[in-house]
Formats: sequence, C-alpha cells, structure tokens
Amino acid sequence: MTDAKDHLFDQWSQWLEQEQMIISAAELHGMLTGLLASGERAEGDWLLMVADLANEGSAFSKPMVERLQLLAKAIRAELASEELLFQPLLPNDDELLTERLLALTEWAQCFLVGFGVNQQNLKSASSDLQEALQDMAEIARLSPEVESGEDDERAYYEVSEYVRITAIMCFNELGQMPPAQTPTNTTIH
Repeated sequence: MTDAKDHLFDQWSQWLEQEQMIISAAELHGMLTGLLASGERAEGDWLLMVADLANEGSAFSKPMVERLQLLAKAIRAELASEELLFQPLLPNDDELLTERLLALTEWAQCFLVGFGVNQQNLKSASSDLQEALQDMAEIARLSPEVESGEDDERAYYEVSEYVRITAIMCFNELGQMPPAQTPTNTTIH
C-alpha cells in the first residue's frame, strides 16, 4: 500500500468516528466496493442504501455525503483501471497482523453485503466468479487469531490479493453492465 492509501484509511476512520458511525473504514469501503462491483452506478441511489446499512438509516452530514461521493467515484475508477489499481482500504502493514486480518474479514463481509443488496441473481455470472464469491464468504469467516510469523504474513498477503482480484473480477463481469431499462408504458387499449 502507498503512504497516501495508509493515510486514507486513518482519515476515513477519523471521519467515521466524528460522524459517530459504528462502521469501520474497511467495512465502509468493502460495502461501497460491493455495491459498485455488482453494477450500482456511482451516480445512483446508493447513498440511501449505504445510509440504511451503515448509518442506521440516518442521513449523512453534507461533508460526509461529499466524501462518500468522491470515494465511490475513486473506487469505480480504480476497479475500471486497466492497470488493476484497485486496493481494498485496509490498515497499513505497520499494524498488528491480527488487526489487519480483522479489517480484511470485515471488508470481505461488507463487500458481500453491498454485492448482495444489488446483485441477487448470479446465474449470469461465470463459474469462476461464483466460486470466487464463495471463497470470499469463507474469507469473511476467517479468525483473526493468528501468529505474526513470516508464513502468516505471506498468507495474509495472498488472501488480501485474492480479495482484491475478486472485487475487480466482479466489476469486470457485472459492474459494467448497462443500467436496467425502465419499461415504457405498453398498455394496449
């Protein structure tokens, strides 16, 4: 992760605390990513969904709305990047492995929540994507109780990379679908 991304995690944690929201920065980022990766448009009614899911239905303050809109646009741009720029918003590598793994499982859980709210029919998804989402559900249930050895660090990196690629894969398959067409009135008289 870059220094800017490290700072962004801390900044979002602070903003969420100021807003008295009980969701973590990792959870919020995972939820937004799940919504966008499943086809929700950055311009859509996703703010209402996020308010319901992350803020007990309460409206966000104006500064938080602006921050969330910028974050959603950044996530969408990163997911769409041909350079695979997308990174889950997680604590930096200086944090304890248990804290990073907890944040990763929270990110995965909330990704699945955001994804499931918007994309409930996976019949059109490839078998690879369906399998990756099942793996994501398993990752969401991982226990953060691990040692901080070299093998555990490597395993954490591999799992976080798998989560990152799964989010990009979801977006590539489902997130770029054209918006659903609203039916025109076809009443026959």
